[in-house]
Amino acid sequence: MSSGTSHDHASTLPPLTAGPHRKRLGFVALIATFGGLLFGYDTGVINGALIPMSEELGLSSFTEGIATSSLIFAAAVGAMLGGRLSDGWGRRKTIILLAVLFFVGTVVVVVTPGLWVLVAGRILLGLAVGGASTVVPVFLAELAPYEIRGSLAGRNELMIVTGQLVAFVVNAIIGNLFGHIDGVWRIMFAICAIPAIALFIGMLRVPESPRWLVDKGRHGEALAVLKTVRSAERAEAEIGDLEQVVAVEDSRQQLGWRAVFSNKNLVKILLIGIGIGVAQQLTGINSIMYFGQTVLIESGFDRSAALIANVAPGVIAVIGAFIALAMMDRVDRRKTFIIGLTLTTTCHLLIGLASMLLPDGNPMRPWVILFLVVAFVGSMQTFLNVAVWVYLSEIFPLHMRGFGMGVAVFVLWVTNGFLSLYFLSLVDAVGINGTFFLFAIVGALALAFVWRFVPETRGRTLEALEEDVTTGAIYLR
Repeated sequence: MSSGTSHDHASTLPPLTAGPHRKRLGFVALIATFGGLLFGYDTGVINGALIPMSEELGLSSFTEGIATSSLIFAAAVGAMLGGRLSDGWGRRKTIILLAVLFFVGTVVVVVTPGLWVLVAGRILLGLAVGGASTVVPVFLAELAPYEIRGSLAGRNELMIVTGQLVAFVVNAIIGNLFGHIDGVWRIMFAICAIPAIALFIGMLRVPESPRWLVDKGRHGEALAVLKTVRSAERAEAEIGDLEQVVAVEDSRQQLGWRAVFSNKNLVKILLIGIGIGVAQQLTGINSIMYFGQTVLIESGFDRSAALIANVAPGVIAVIGAFIALAMMDRVDRRKTFIIGLTLTTTCHLLIGLASMLLPDGNPMRPWVILFLVVAFVGSMQTFLNVAVWVYLSEIFPLHMRGFGMGVAVFVLWVTNGFLSLYFLSLVDAVGINGTFFLFAIVGALALAFVWRFVPETRGRTLEALEEDVTTGAIYLR
């Protein structure tokens, strides 16, 4: 979907052509999505590192929760700060700063003598992860031609799950080859320094967002950047469009929370955005991504087998992301959410039943639970993860988009943080079956919420959506 002016001019813009500029655009996108790769690796690495780390540092279930969730709560703050910083300072400079944060956070975690230095390092990594979760997609969307914006911006989600998969594979290799070495978990974390350095060096060779440059009145620089990633005639035509879009936006005041809360339709769309983000997190997807090894050990795998088995959900997540990207512009958002929540809730029920009906020691138990966990992650990634991020980027009217997206993503991260903090304590208290039955109940409530309140957005321009959201007409369709 494109914003109004470029949509109106879409037919008059020269078509996209092949050539060195297309390769250059691909290179820039690849470098920027290293931010997504780091996001994935840093959130996934704890999965295999947690048990040896806990043994060395003497952590309980609750302090394991603190070590894991400190990154997530910091990411909530990073998501808010990153967007603000990149508006004032530039997308490119902000991503370079995030690369430095990723590196410094990694070093602090690797050399930590105890829990609290570890938490400090995880907080630095969390600020970087949160910043990357908002700034990288914006940078990609602003650099992409409108025809391929969805697939270019969607590459970031693909890189996030690829980063998680890389973390699971690296953990399995290091854990099984060097598991006897004290501090093996430090090696798992240290690997993260490599993409951080690549992101830093790569971003030094990447241009600033032309959209941001025009916004700051630097039109000559913006045209020079566009000419590196478009044909010359397309760049000239697009710069005119950009100048018009920015002029229109300047004439519309950005809405803060007071203005939003004075229009009940804007309040409603904000609550729907928050609800979708919370529903996505309360499926428990990230509990599997962070604590998958622990869940698999609980279900009956031994430690090294659990590390290897853990790679399967990572593989299915990447496959699901590819399918989701292909499906994004063909299937209604509501239908996607309803299918996804139905499947994930069914998987939760079946995991709970399997762990109840197959007693400890039954040779089938670990394999049945692994199969169901893989089915759950596949359903989640194919129908919910990518769709939720796309939906959040399109439902808010332009003049409250920064505020709306910031609030929804902040609440999403905080929900994720509380779940990470208490998940292991919950498994200790009520077992795998109790935990997954709880997820199933929450999933059924989320399904009812989507069915009743969530409006459709696919196949419409952002301006038409904006009009309908502001007047409330979107709820009557």
